[in-house]
Formats: sequence, C-alpha cells, structure tokens
Amino acid sequence: MKKLFAFIAVIGMLSLGASTNVFAQDETAEQATVDTTQVAEEVAEEVVTEATPVMEEEVIESTSFHKVVKKQFIQGGAMFMSFVLLALILGLALSIERIIYLNMSTTNTKKLFENLEDALNNGGVEAAKEVCRNTRGPIASIFYQGLDRIDEGIEVVEKSVISYGSVQMGLLEKGLSWIGLMIGLAPMLGFMGTVIGMIDAFDSIQSMGTISPAAVAGGIKVALITTVSGLIVAMILQVFYNYCTAKIDSIVNNMEDASITLLDILVKYNLKK
Repeated sequence: MKKLFAFIAVIGMLSLGASTNVFAQDETAEQATVDTTQVAEEVAEEVVTEATPVMEEEVIESTSFHKVVKKQFIQGGAMFMSFVLLALILGLALSIERIIYLNMSTTNTKKLFENLEDALNNGGVEAAKEVCRNTRGPIASIFYQGLDRIDEGIEVVEKSVISYGSVQMGLLEKGLSWIGLMIGLAPMLGFMGTVIGMIDAFDSIQSMGTISPAAVAGGIKVALITTVSGLIVAMILQVFYNYCTAKIDSIVNNMEDASITLLDILVKYNLKK
C-alpha cells in the first residue's frame, strides 16, 4: 500500500513538473512570437519611413520643371507672357522650315561635276541638262541656266550664272528677316511687361499712401519674369538664326566655286567641238 501511494506521488510530481515545463515552453513560445512580431513591425515601419521621402522626392523631381514653368507663366501676366510665347512659337516654326530647306539645298558638287562631264562628253548639252534636272539644289539649277544659254557664248553663260545665283541666294535667305523680327520683338515684349509691372507697383504705392514691400514686390516680380522670358526666347531664336546664316554662307561659297568650275568645263567643251 505504501508502495502504491509512493508510486502515485511520484507520478503526480512528474505530471506537475511536465505541465510546468509545458506552461513554461508555451510562455516562451508566446514571448518569442511577440518579440518577432514587434521586430517585424519595427522593420516595416522603418522601411516605410525611409521609402516615403524617396517617393516624394521622385514625384517632386518629375513635376517640378513643369510646375515651375506654369507658375512663372501665370505670375508673369497672361497677356504679355502669351505674346512672348507666340514669338517663340513663330520663331521656332520659321527656323525649322529654314533648316529643312537649307539641308535639302546642300549638293554633292564633286559627284555633280563627274556626272556633268560624263554627260557632256557622251551625250552633249541635252544630256548634261538632264543631269541638272535630276539633281536637287540651287547649284544644279544654276548649271541648268548656264547650259541652256551655251549656244549664245561663254559671256552670256557667265552673266546668266551670276544673275540666277543672286536669285537662288534670295531663296536661301527667305524667311530670315522674320526670324530676326522675332529675336528683336521678344525682348521688347519683355521690357514692355517690365514697364507695366513697375507702373502697377507705383500705382499700389500711390493708392496705399505708403511704401509696402508686399505691394511693390508683386509688380516688380511681374516685371522681372517678363524680362527674363523675353531674353530667353531671344537667345533660343538667335542660336537657330546663326545656324541658318552659317549654312547659307557655306552654300553660297559652294555656288561660287561651282560656277567658276562650270565655266571652265564649258570652255573646254567648246574647244573640243
């Protein structure tokens, strides 16, 4: 009987110890779970905290230029800024048209001379004129006019080449005066906005009877924005204008050199006949 009670007591103590261990393990597991959850939440908060400013910076960078331009355009006064913008659009349109025309007017003179001499030697004047008709650019047009008058003598050919060269030069320079007008007009529109802005500032001072920085700053800001806008438009158009004039000078020099070479070729051709 004593052995039975002792056995039951041992079993009870072992059961109590096991249950205690189980409770301890459960508490440890729960504590570990709570700690892991807290660490995960803290890491997630840090990631979100670090990622949020980056996204905000990207949004600001992607829209800052557009917003700044729009804001400055509105603050500069819709009326004067619209005139400045119109000058920019017209100037760019004229510049792009001239650039395309001048690039299409560029001729490979070396290849043209080779084809012209072969045509003269093999097919005569009519074959040479056909070569000029099939070649693009003012140099080929000048050659055609000279070949068309070869029966009247070299002097007539030379006068025809010079006269038609002047015509082609005028076509190359067509529209440049309008680009120059936009270059001069844009700063003047900006300065006009400056004057109007200063007048508004002095009107505010007069109406208030005292000099208030807030009242004066608005008019001065409009004045400065319109001035800067006009100068920026003028500088942009000036770059295109200089490119066009440099391109025209290059084409005209090629025209003059090619005209002299054409006269030499025609003199040799007449001597061979």
